[in-house]
Amino acid sequence: MNECDCSSPSGALALKSLEQALDLLLAQARPVTGTEQASISGALGRILAETQFSRISMPPWDNSAMDGYAVRTSDLATVGTRLRVSQRIPAGVSAGPLEPGTAARIFTGAPLPDGADAVVIQEQCQREGAQVIVAKLPPPGANIRRAGEDTRQGQEVLPAGTRLGPQHLGLLASVGIASLTVFRRLKVALFSSGDELVMPGESLAPGQIYNSNEFTLEGLLRNLGCDLVKLGIVADTFEATCAALQQAAAEADLIITSGGVSVGEEDHIKPAVEKLGSLDLWKIAIRPGKPLAFGHIDDTPLIGTPGNPVSLFVTHCLLARPFILKLQGVAGSVTPTALTAPVDFDWPKPDTRREFARARLALDNQGEARISIYPSRSSGVLRSLAWANGLAVLPECTPLKEGDRVQFLPFHELLS
Repeated sequence: MNECDCSSPSGALALKSLEQALDLLLAQARPVTGTEQASISGALGRILAETQFSRISMPPWDNSAMDGYAVRTSDLATVGTRLRVSQRIPAGVSAGPLEPGTAARIFTGAPLPDGADAVVIQEQCQREGAQVIVAKLPPPGANIRRAGEDTRQGQEVLPAGTRLGPQHLGLLASVGIASLTVFRRLKVALFSSGDELVMPGESLAPGQIYNSNEFTLEGLLRNLGCDLVKLGIVADTFEATCAALQQAAAEADLIITSGGVSVGEEDHIKPAVEKLGSLDLWKIAIRPGKPLAFGHIDDTPLIGTPGNPVSLFVTHCLLARPFILKLQGVAGSVTPTALTAPVDFDWPKPDTRREFARARLALDNQGEARISIYPSRSSGVLRSLAWANGLAVLPECTPLKEGDRVQFLPFHELLS
């Protein structure tokens, strides 16, 4: 066997590639169907349940793209032509027809008067009393925004399945839409497994650590607009784990756990899921984050993330996030868009698994973007995630030299 072959025996729980694991999850994502009404002021991050159509043409009428003077180009025989200013048209005021042989003082966004076919910007004019001198001849159509050039009445503006960002809300408002039908929020139950865990603010006894994973998961899920059912810290017993999973399945659309997915005697997620439901995925050929449980308790899907904080973070970004977006009703691609950039390090001993290294993309002294990685590969160093601004994708079985290009996944693609 090739020393970089990371295959394993076939079967439902065989070691999966990232692509295989993601395909498995997305194939089993059943989007929520319940809907509710939301005002556009409260719809940021929500998922459209119905395609939206424009109620008006936008702009509703021809208007000026600049401050200047509306003219008939046929009245401008030569540079230096003088025209009487016959009216003043600010935005929000209805304009009368443009008298032949005159110009109209006009401002950005104001309706174009009938008869005008161009706007001369004010920097190309000289005003003298009631007249304007045109210093540059405009072509017909210059500096005019035509009615409906953005959107026509009845035209589709946003399809169902759109996750609404600020730009979408502005577009909807511009065509007169004030309320929307959106999918209800996804309800996610989460708990942490481990007798060693205590909550921040409590005193640490020997062998105990603070439960950072709950707050990492909570932040990741709130970024995605989920409603949370927080079940806290669950004792490291099979019975307690089963009880927590049953409660979570009864109260939520998705269960996410941290810890307890490895193979130790105190890791109870795998056997509990196998007893109560089905387990479809257990190990993935990535680093960090090899142990990841995916299955169902009754009809409720479960993602069991590793207890190491960096592994939890990485598996959420690469697998849980796309799955959640599909459950929420997002249409189209749910995977992040990667950049490519050269690395500033050598990587002579690659892993047999694809590595997602905590990384920082920054400009070097020559102004070129380069990728640096955190010096520690430990999946327990949570500080590394605060240092990084993304993940560098280091291919399995592929040595790298400084200057080689790799993919970089920015946090802004992974966390929202």
